[in-house]
Amino acid sequence: MAILVLLIWLCLFFRRAGFWQVNRFFLPSDLSTAERLVAVIIPARNEADVIGRAVTSLLKQSFASRIHILVVDDNSADRTAAVTHEAAEALGARTLLTVIRGSELPAGWTGKVWAMHQGWFAAREMRPDYLLLTDADIEHAPDNLARLIAQAERGPYDLASLMVELRCETLAEKFLIPAFVYFFFLLYPPARVADPRSRVAGAAGGCVLLRPDALEKAGGFEAIRGEIIDDCSLAAAVKLSGGRLWLGVSQQTRSIRGYGSFASIRNMIARTAFNQLRHSAALLIGCVVGMLLTFVIPLAVVWSSDQTTGWIAAAACTLMFATYVPTLRLYRVNILSAVTLPFAALFYLLATIHSAVNFWRGQGGTWKGRAQDMSL
Repeated sequence: MAILVLLIWLCLFFRRAGFWQVNRFFLPSDLSTAERLVAVIIPARNEADVIGRAVTSLLKQSFASRIHILVVDDNSADRTAAVTHEAAEALGARTLLTVIRGSELPAGWTGKVWAMHQGWFAAREMRPDYLLLTDADIEHAPDNLARLIAQAERGPYDLASLMVELRCETLAEKFLIPAFVYFFFLLYPPARVADPRSRVAGAAGGCVLLRPDALEKAGGFEAIRGEIIDDCSLAAAVKLSGGRLWLGVSQQTRSIRGYGSFASIRNMIARTAFNQLRHSAALLIGCVVGMLLTFVIPLAVVWSSDQTTGWIAAAACTLMFATYVPTLRLYRVNILSAVTLPFAALFYLLATIHSAVNFWRGQGGTWKGRAQDMSL
C-alpha cells in the first residue's frame, strides 16, 4: 500500500503537467492596444448585493477597446436591475449598459446558460470582436480585459479564462478555498487545457473571454443548454470544434462572494460534484476509493508499525504537501497548512457524496432556489 501511494504521488508530481505550479499560470502583463468591441454578458439572479461593484469595475477598464455590458436579469426578486442601472449612472455610462429582463426558463435549459443565451442573442447585433462571460460577483482589475485580449491574440486562443481569486478570509475559507483551486487544477491542468493534442478542456466560468465565431462553430449555447458545469462544458465544445483554449489564474481580479461557513462551501461543491461524475454510482465509488487512496491513506500509513512502510508513506506525504504549497502561497495562507490537505480532501469527498444524495432526492444542482440537475 505504501509503495502504491508513493507511485501515485510520483505520477502526480512529475506526470500531471505541473498542475500544482500555479505561479506558471498567471495572466501575462502585456496589454492590448488594439481597438476591439467587447460585449460583456452577466447572468444575474438576485445579485443586488454584489453586481454594482462588478459593473463598476468593468466600466472602469483601462484599455483601447470599447465595451458594452449586457446584464440578463434572471427573474430576480431583489433590486438587481436597479442597482445595475445605478452603478452605470454613477459613472455617466448609461449608454454602455443594457439590462435584459430574462424570459421564463424553457424545459431542458439550466438557468445560467439560458441567461447567457439571451445575452448573446442581444449582443449579436453589435458584431463584437469578443464576448466576456462573467459572473455578477466578479470585481475586475482595471487592466484585466486589456491583458486577456492580449493573451487571446498572442495565442491565438479562441477561449481564454481566468480562475479569479476567491474570497479567503474566514476559517472555513482558509481551510477549503485553496484546496478547491488545487483540486480544480488537478482535474484541469492548464498545460493540457492549452494543448490541442490533449482532450482535457476546462475553463473558469467567472471570467471567460470568447471569440463569437468560436462560439457559433461550437454550436452556440444550445450545445450546452442542459449543463450545470457550463464553463467546462463550453470549453469542451470549443475545443472539440477545433478551437484553442487557455486557462490561467489571477490575484487582481477577484470574486467578492463569500462562502464563510463550512456548510455553504459544502453546498457549493454539492451543486455540481455528482453531475461531474455523470450521475454514475460506479464513478462515485471510484472517486471515493481514489480520493482515499491518494490523499487520506498516505497520512494514515505514515504511522505504520513497520518502519520502512512508514518512511515510504512519509515520502508520499512530502510530495503531497509540496504540491499544495504554491496554492497556499497564492492565497497568502501559512504554508504549514499544507498538512490539512488530506482533511480538506475528506471534506470534499463527503460533499460529493452529499451531491449524489441530493440528486437521488430530486434536489440536484440547486442554485438560488432552483433545482437544475434532476433524474428523468
